[in-house]
Amino acid sequence: MVIGYTAGVYDLFHVGHLNLLKNAKGMCDKLIVGVTTDDLVTYKGKHAMIPFEDRLEIVRSIKYVDAAVPQSDMDKLSMCKKLGASYLFVGDDWYGTDKWKNYEKEFEEAGIKIVYFPYTKGVSSTLINKALGQIRDNPETAIKRERIFSKEE
Repeated sequence: MVIGYTAGVYDLFHVGHLNLLKNAKGMCDKLIVGVTTDDLVTYKGKHAMIPFEDRLEIVRSIKYVDAAVPQSDMDKLSMCKKLGASYLFVGDDWYGTDKWKNYEKEFEEAGIKIVYFPYTKGVSSTLINKALGQIRDNPETAIKRERIFSKEE
């Protein structure tokens, strides 16, 4: 059985995430997805909009995903070894960087291949966050808390 692994925050889930998971599942029998914990997101200097447990459940529910697990540190090599993964799937925005060239050597020594998938152009959590920020910051378009929690509920 060929096991593949990928990991991400999966905050503000979008079609780029789905494309990566779909392509990854096409290359392995079992796809295990690491979902970055809230503590690790904060460590990386960011903040997730969606809580970890919700993100984990969203990813777990996707038909291409066989299992979702917490990714609580930056060490994807150890996770791949622990899970018996033959492949690590990542977006090609990492391809060719010094950091990932070094990772490729380390993973190759462990018998694990890194596969880069094309980044989905025009969509990212960063772009979605920027767009939402512009909407939130504009009094005309901002969603008011009282409209979200109306008496109709």
